[in-house]
Amino acid sequence: MDRIPVELGTIQETLLITLAGRARESVKRKPILVDPKAGDIMAALDNPPKKLTRGAGPDPSVLRTAIVDTWVREFLATHPDGTVVEIGTGLNARFDRVDNGHVHWLDLDLPDTIALRRHFFTDTERRRMLVASVLDDSWYDTVSAQPGPYCFVAEGVLVYLPEADVRRALDNLAARFPHATVILDYYSPGMLRFQNRAADKGAMDARWAWTGGEPESFAAQGLRVTDARSITDPPPALRSTLPRSYRLSLPVLHRVLPKGFGLAKFHTDRAR
Repeated sequence: MDRIPVELGTIQETLLITLAGRARESVKRKPILVDPKAGDIMAALDNPPKKLTRGAGPDPSVLRTAIVDTWVREFLATHPDGTVVEIGTGLNARFDRVDNGHVHWLDLDLPDTIALRRHFFTDTERRRMLVASVLDDSWYDTVSAQPGPYCFVAEGVLVYLPEADVRRALDNLAARFPHATVILDYYSPGMLRFQNRAADKGAMDARWAWTGGEPESFAAQGLRVTDARSITDPPPALRSTLPRSYRLSLPVLHRVLPKGFGLAKFHTDRAR
């Protein structure tokens, strides 16, 4: 079978970093998550850039993904027939990891990413792909046509985009979908400097535009924090299942990433 070329924009190609991380994690003897498709996708891609796919040791982005999976499962435990919208879905197979047999799911990303994604995923009755940007509202009607409540997930996406545009988009999202759950990641200014120094040295081409902001700062956009934690402090439901090696590495990661790498879960309280 012919390999599939990777033809992505600078920001979009960062999906390869997390894809490769999930693929490496999935084949470990005691993984913190198993991505059912990551390894097969990596094997099918035609020469993905090695600078984006190499890695060794515990991968913080995998732990981040596991935390988001945990929160989405908690949402589905309370709202089993609700709808999850994966903003900037990349080549993530989160649906396959958390599907409860009832959830409705929308995978949203830019045209080049969705074109690549369609080589590996297909639309079904409960799961669809959408070509759109988080920065516009062209997809809101499609979401509204799905059963609520709604959970919106944006993992590893917003830091690459202009802050003013993102805050405007979140304000519109909260107004259109009151009483929804929103899950975002955020970082410290030190993490932004670290990432952009890596870009300057050629480790990647995409640069961060901002840190994502402290969770409480999103109150102005109608987002009320319901949980916020560093990736070194995973939710109890996840911590209890982590392999011993990961539990032991958490204090080390905490020293390396003090308050610099976090996730927040919100409830939208604004309506108009």
